[in-house]
Amino acid sequence: MGVTQPVIGEEEIELAANARTVLERRYLKRDEEGNPVEQPAEMFQRVAHNIASAERNYGAGDEEVAQWERRFYQVMTRLEFLPNSPTLMNAGRRLQQLSACFVLPIEDSMESIFEAVKNTALIHKSGGGTGFSFSRLRPKDDIVSSTKGISSGPVSFMCVFDAATDAIKQGGTRRGANMAVLRVDHPDIREFIDVKRNQSELTNFNISVAANSEFIEAVKNDESHDLVNPRSGEVTDTLPARAVFESIVQSAWECGDPGLVLLDRINADNPTPELGEIESTNPCGEQPLLPYESCNLGSISLAKMVVGEIGSGQIDWDKMGDTVHVAVRFLDNVIDMNEFPLPEIAEITRDNRKIGLGVMGFADTLIHLGIRYDSQEAIDLAEKLMGFILEQAREASAKLAQQRGIFPNWEKSIYSSNGGMKLRNATLTTIAPTGSISIIAGASSGIEPLFAVGFTRRVLDGTELVEMNPLFEQIAQERGFFSPELKKAVAAHGNLEELDEVPAEVRELFRTAHQISPEWHIRLQAAFQRFTDNAVSKTINLPNEATQEDVRDAYLQAYELGCKGVTIYRDGCRDSQVLTTGKTEEAKRLPGVSVEPRPRPEAVTGVTRTMVTGCGKLYVTINSDDRGPFEVFGNMGKAGGCVASQTEALARLISQALRSGIGAQHIIKQLKGISCHMPAWESGGGKILSCADAFGRALERTVVPEDEQLQIDFERQRNGQAGACPECGGVLYHEEGCRKCHECGYSNCD
Repeated sequence: MGVTQPVIGEEEIELAANARTVLERRYLKRDEEGNPVEQPAEMFQRVAHNIASAERNYGAGDEEVAQWERRFYQVMTRLEFLPNSPTLMNAGRRLQQLSACFVLPIEDSMESIFEAVKNTALIHKSGGGTGFSFSRLRPKDDIVSSTKGISSGPVSFMCVFDAATDAIKQGGTRRGANMAVLRVDHPDIREFIDVKRNQSELTNFNISVAANSEFIEAVKNDESHDLVNPRSGEVTDTLPARAVFESIVQSAWECGDPGLVLLDRINADNPTPELGEIESTNPCGEQPLLPYESCNLGSISLAKMVVGEIGSGQIDWDKMGDTVHVAVRFLDNVIDMNEFPLPEIAEITRDNRKIGLGVMGFADTLIHLGIRYDSQEAIDLAEKLMGFILEQAREASAKLAQQRGIFPNWEKSIYSSNGGMKLRNATLTTIAPTGSISIIAGASSGIEPLFAVGFTRRVLDGTELVEMNPLFEQIAQERGFFSPELKKAVAAHGNLEELDEVPAEVRELFRTAHQISPEWHIRLQAAFQRFTDNAVSKTINLPNEATQEDVRDAYLQAYELGCKGVTIYRDGCRDSQVLTTGKTEEAKRLPGVSVEPRPRPEAVTGVTRTMVTGCGKLYVTINSDDRGPFEVFGNMGKAGGCVASQTEALARLISQALRSGIGAQHIIKQLKGISCHMPAWESGGGKILSCADAFGRALERTVVPEDEQLQIDFERQRNGQAGACPECGGVLYHEEGCRKCHECGYSNCD
């Protein structure tokens, strides 16, 4: 069946320049040379046409299918609702894999472990992310009866999955992401808690400790906590629960991992307990799933549901309800149109038909309504909004059940007893990350507060553009306090806290993430969780000066308020974390601690690489001794003055770091992605952002084997840091459990 051409052009799509950039980079179809060959309107039509064709499965004729195609096209082009990224990327194309998140089982056998590795590769290749519970694996140094050897433990196998993820570029558009979960009573829990404190380890993983109410109550009461071998069921050790909890707090304070997931709360809401317990979630934690389950997600842009003037607007509840009904039908159709990467995934996904409808633009909506983010009024609105969405989603699912039938496992679900609702879908609501789709929609991220009111955007020719939140600029214009000087001041500060020329009530309305206390972050998360079937993806952002006590209080508050999980991120923590010198030695950066560089041997071996930069050709010489890279020299052709002196200074500092035992990968991660106003392009098409970036890339090309270099993805190298964006060098912000650049639109989640 051909595409219905008249749909195109009937809806004017209001896309910001940043949204168009994101679409061109990641979503639009490309030719063999990598050039986009479709426009945004054509992309939305491709998706609408493909998803509407599922209506034929239930007896719809051409006219009805065309009607739903038009309606799906409208909600997307009006930016009222967008599905998750794989649906936008793949619907109506060869891959046709439309789900974002999956959970795979791992049993305690070598066969199961490597079957899961293979399945992970297939899922990542198709554009999905994966979650795992490693809790069934026997602990490190446990007996392996078949070989009389000893086990290497869950953490070692996590590294295998991480390496496999490194080798796969997802569908040419997305880099693989994983979640590792380990039960708090597993004997290897202490190694698991500490593993991400070395930022070069498990860069493709988020990790979460699977706790429960029993453990948290033991922490509060200072009681003991047993560690249990999952192979034998025997208690291997007994620890103070508070000591385990404090190690979680310390690691989260240092590097942002691990998070906590509360499995007993998750399983209390498990709609199909007869099918088994939920043991893990997807990579950002918002979607608990049974083994082999997948879930397709989508989000409503709340600000598009508001009418009236900024600061005194109102929710259009009729429009909201209609949008929810359309979105539920869309997501149910996605299940039918999906080409799943594994038959096991196809079977259980179609039997449970889980969907996850969420929201984005909550901060924008509060501004429209004149409500401060950290206020009881915002809490009340969150509960009212999500309660309404859940109610309407259930009505929509019940209507679909009447038309199409209940989900096949309904008899095994919690709904089948006591005359429960006959639903088409086992779950309906999820608050998921909206990394890229919120940029396409021109909306604030998920339920997060604003990241900034203004910032400076750098474009490829070196031009700096001062940008301001459009809602703030509109209010400033309307109230007469806008000026070019104010715009620059807002970009310089990021927030309005010290700008007295802005009226106090406006400053209150445009509060940013780090101006909001952890208490209010968690209260908002809990408010949305009360009316969400699955879970909520949100980052509890803490300022750099936050203490471990602040982290501890945040975890306990999340537990007390009924959250199913919690993710903490202390600003800048990954730039000041533990350094490693070798595989086992670790040393903190402490005042007064001196590290003596190792002496230079009489002879070293080296290689010189020519790196193209905006300042000219940079010749980088990297010498090595028997322990690896040892010293670096840099020469910028015939350049003198500042360029030559800075090149020499940078080379000397790199050399001192290498000789002091700092691993080359740490240095690479600090240098790659630093940008200047004059980037340069290599003959192979790669872009060198600056001289510092060139040093980092030259060092990387020396330490990484040649046959692996084609598999190095710039994006992955930076994802482990909170610092620079891998595409534009701008600042990465932690939101919704992932990282996002508001300057160029880069995101490592969707």
